[in-house]
Amino acid sequence: MQLDDTLTALADPTRRAILARLGTGEARVTDLAAPFDISLNSVSKHIRILERADLVRRRRAGREHLLSFNPQPLDAAMAWIEGQRALMTRQLDALEAALKETRP
Repeated sequence: MQLDDTLTALADPTRRAILARLGTGEARVTDLAAPFDISLNSVSKHIRILERADLVRRRRAGREHLLSFNPQPLDAAMAWIEGQRALMTRQLDALEAALKETRP
């Protein structure tokens, strides 16, 4: 499920940092890995998870792999979150109304 992949990808601070960097523009894998104190292989694994969630897109320019941010899965996640929030708000409002009715 796409939402599961999106939420899984967002659950890790390294992946969120990668997305934040890509929010400023396209980058090479090695440039993305530079600020992290982990191996290039570990960063590549994080990138694969982001690609599986379609939050990151890869294009090749010769031998370079350039990555860019794709916000569309975030839009779908936000729509789901907003729907859940509206449902919870209605339920809490109904609870509050019921509690007010029981008070003298």
